[in-house]
Amino acid sequence: MSAIASEAPRRSWRPPAAVLGVLAILAVWELSARALAGAYLLAGPSDVTAYLWQNAGLMGRALRATLAEAAAGFVIGNAAAILLAAFALLWPRAERGIAALALLVFCLPLVATGPILRVLFGPGPGPQITLAALAVYYTTLVPLLVGLRAAPSTWLDLVHSYGRGRLAELWHIRAMAALPYLFAGLQIAAPAAFLGAMVGEFTGADRGMGVLTIRAMRALDVEATWALAAVAALVSMAAYGAFGWLARRVLTEAPPVILAAPGGAVTPRRGEGLARIAVVTVLALALWWGLLEAFGVNAFFAKRPDDVWAFLLTAPDAGENRATLFGALAETAVYVLPGYLAGLALGAGLAVLLTLLPALAGAAMPVAIALRSVPIVTTAPLIVLVLGRGATGTVALVAVMVFFPTLIACLHGLRQAPGQVLDVFDAYASGRWRRLVHAQVPAMWPAFFAAARIAVPAAVLAVTVVEWLATGRGVGALMALSASLSDYGMLWSAVVVVAVLSCALYAVVAAVEARVLAIYAAEQGR
Repeated sequence: MSAIASEAPRRSWRPPAAVLGVLAILAVWELSARALAGAYLLAGPSDVTAYLWQNAGLMGRALRATLAEAAAGFVIGNAAAILLAAFALLWPRAERGIAALALLVFCLPLVATGPILRVLFGPGPGPQITLAALAVYYTTLVPLLVGLRAAPSTWLDLVHSYGRGRLAELWHIRAMAALPYLFAGLQIAAPAAFLGAMVGEFTGADRGMGVLTIRAMRALDVEATWALAAVAALVSMAAYGAFGWLARRVLTEAPPVILAAPGGAVTPRRGEGLARIAVVTVLALALWWGLLEAFGVNAFFAKRPDDVWAFLLTAPDAGENRATLFGALAETAVYVLPGYLAGLALGAGLAVLLTLLPALAGAAMPVAIALRSVPIVTTAPLIVLVLGRGATGTVALVAVMVFFPTLIACLHGLRQAPGQVLDVFDAYASGRWRRLVHAQVPAMWPAFFAAARIAVPAAVLAVTVVEWLATGRGVGALMALSASLSDYGMLWSAVVVVAVLSCALYAVVAAVEARVLAIYAAEQGR
C-alpha cells in the first residue's frame, strides 16, 4: 500500500500537455530572439519581462483603459447579438432582414470606420467602445442563430402540445440547445473586442494600449512592441480560458444537432430574395441618411448616400475616382482570398486532427490561442518585415485571423455529434476514422459554415489592417491615406464598396452552406 501511495503523487505531478506546450512556445520564442539579436525584429520573453518590470505603471494604466473600453464593447455587442437572435426567432419572417442589416454593419471596415467615428464622437472612449462592439456582435450572432435552430422538432412539438407559444419554445428549448454555440461565440469574441478597442485608440485616443503601440512602432522600439503584444495576448487568452471554464461548468450534456439549410423554417418563394435585398437596401440607405441628418453631422465629414453616388458615378472626376478605388480593391483581392481559404483549411484540418489525436490538443491549443490572441495591429508590421511586403506576409496574417475562429467553431461542432449515434458506432467497434466521417464531420458542418461566414469580414479586416500599417498598398492603405488627407468622399465610398463586396462574398458562402447542409440532411433522412 505504501508503494502504491508513493507512486500516486509522482503521477499527479506529471506536467500536463498544455504546460509543456506553453514552455515550448517560450523556449522557441527566446531562442529565436537570441538568433535574431541585432536585427530589431523580435524581443524574447526575457526582454519583454524586463520591459514590463521597468514600465509597470505605464503599462498598467494603458491596460486598464483598453480593458474598460473592450469590456464595455464586449457587453454591448453581445447583448445586441442575443437580442437580435431572440427577436429573429420570435418573428421568423424578419430573421433574414435582421441578419442582412446586421451583416452589412459588421462588414464595415474598422480601418475606415475608426476615423469616421472619431469625427462623430469627438474625444473620449466612444469610438473605442463602438468598434469593440462592432467587432464582436456578429461573431456571437451567427453561431447563436445556428444553435437556436439546433433543437429536435419533437421537443418543440411537446412544448406546443401543452399550449405554450414561441416565447416558451425560445426560453425552454432553443436557448438550451444554443448554449454551446453561444459560448463558442463568446470565446471567439473576447480577443476581437480587445482588437476593436485598440483599433479605436489608433484613431486619436489619448491613452490605452493602442496609443502605446503607435508610439512603440514609430520609435522602432521592438521591446515595447512585443511587450504590448504579449500583454494583449495574455489578456485575450485569460478571457478565452474563463469562458471555456464557464462553459464546462454550465454545459453538462451536449444537445443533439439537427442538420438543415440556413434560414430556419421559412422557405423563400420565387423572387422573394430580390425583394428582400431591395427592402434591406432601402432600409440601410434610410438609416444612413436619417441618422446623419438627425444628429446634424456636417456633410463635409459625413457623406450621405447621394454624395457617394455622385463621387463614384456622376461627378466630373467619377471615372478617376472609380479607377483609384477599384484598382486598390484588385490589389487587396490578390491577398485576401488565398488567406481566407488557407485559414479555413488550416482551422478545420487541425480540429479534425485534434479529434483523431486528442493527446495533441494540450500542446497545439496554446499555440493556436496565442496566434489569434495577439492583436494584429501590434504584430502586422513585424511579421511583414520578417516575411516580406509581398504575398507571403499578408496572406499569412489573413490566414491567422481566419484560422482560430474556424478551429474553435469546428471543435465545438465535432463535439456536438449526438451521443446516441456515437454509442451505435462504439457498439459495432467502429474505429475513430469511421466515426469521424459518418457522425462527427456531419455534425461539424453547421459550425464550420458559421465560422466561414464570420471569417469573411475578419479576412477583410486583417488585410486592410496589414495594408494600413505595413504594406502601403491596397484598399486599406487607400482608406488610411484618405482619412489623413480629409478626402471623405473617397473614404466613405471605400467603406460602402468594401461592405457591399464583403456581403456578396458572405452570400456566396451562405449559398454553398445551404447546398452542403441540404445534401447531408437528405442523406440523414434516408
